[in-house]
Amino acid sequence: MKSDDSITNLACQGVLIHETPEHRLPSDQHAILHLFKLQDIAALLDSELTTDAQGRHLRLWLQAGAVERWAPGHDTLNLTRTLLLDTEIRPADLVREVLIAMLMGPIAFEFPSTAELVSAVRIRCNIVQAARKTTLAFHTSEAERPEDCWIWDDAVGFVIRPGTSLITALTKATQPEVSGALYAFSCYRASEYVLLLGIAQELIQCNPALYQQLEALWAQRPIKSGEFHEVFLREQGSMDAPLPPGYFVPGDRTWFRNPDEASADASGFEGSWVMYLGGGLFTNFWQRDKPYTLTAKCLEIYHWRNALYLDAQGEQRIDEDKVALLVQATCQQPAEVARILALMQRYREPRGIYTAAGGCIDTTREFARWVHPGTADLVLPSL
Repeated sequence: MKSDDSITNLACQGVLIHETPEHRLPSDQHAILHLFKLQDIAALLDSELTTDAQGRHLRLWLQAGAVERWAPGHDTLNLTRTLLLDTEIRPADLVREVLIAMLMGPIAFEFPSTAELVSAVRIRCNIVQAARKTTLAFHTSEAERPEDCWIWDDAVGFVIRPGTSLITALTKATQPEVSGALYAFSCYRASEYVLLLGIAQELIQCNPALYQQLEALWAQRPIKSGEFHEVFLREQGSMDAPLPPGYFVPGDRTWFRNPDEASADASGFEGSWVMYLGGGLFTNFWQRDKPYTLTAKCLEIYHWRNALYLDAQGEQRIDEDKVALLVQATCQQPAEVARILALMQRYREPRGIYTAAGGCIDTTREFARWVHPGTADLVLPSL
């Protein structure tokens, strides 16, 4: 994993909660930890209460010694193994992984109230649980949805049928154990549906009025691509100030870029959008029982360059069966795995730039905006 002192020696900024006249801060960190049943880590946290013209602010962060023991260099990929968590069997363990990863964040996760922090953790857990159940048919140019919930509109794309629950429609489109069928998606659109489902499940509890607006909007037009990012997501990190390459919080969306210019021209293979499931695993929307490790994802993307071909229409394609065979063969050669990972586990270059030194690791992570009445920064466009 590429690193330097500016990354591995980052101080934790953790979680920063602001106070407003409507939302008072809790008395201390113990009250917050009690909400998540994490009082046992209180001795490993530092806290700071500050006051300025905007009011009071409480910041909590994991002490440097605990970070070094649990996630050296802010690499959270082994956090569940280190802490002996089973996030699939025990939902409380998923909450623990989410909050501990946030408490060691090198950039502060800011919230206008404790309630927003609680909702943010729940949304992340919703996303992980939905992503684990998601299985789709990959296609770069075709798309399908359950006809009892969705209608195709030539002007805007798929909208939900009037009177249909958005949560039900998203669940049926992505979870074959509910719908009994697989539907075709690109990985980018799939990630949007999983994110939207996790957000919608929290909205219906904490802000039903906003949920109703969201449902009504989706019956008129979907929000997608760049607009989806602007409306629903926050982003941490940048090309100039990247997040540590191994720092992920369950529920993050991230992009693995294809650093090979030739194969990146094949439609759908510019890169891969994934959700971080925790436990060092990333979504595999096409085979949910085989989620990716970071190594597996890097090897797959690397071998796209070795499986490029022209179809009968002269279009560039990737032979995914060949990719699978190449990855399988590479895994039997430890030296070759190490060579490829040294290349791929570098930060990606900016879009449009391809160099021999560019890897596939993004510098940013994306996650949901605030959702509570009075503090939400998730603002829907007008119908």
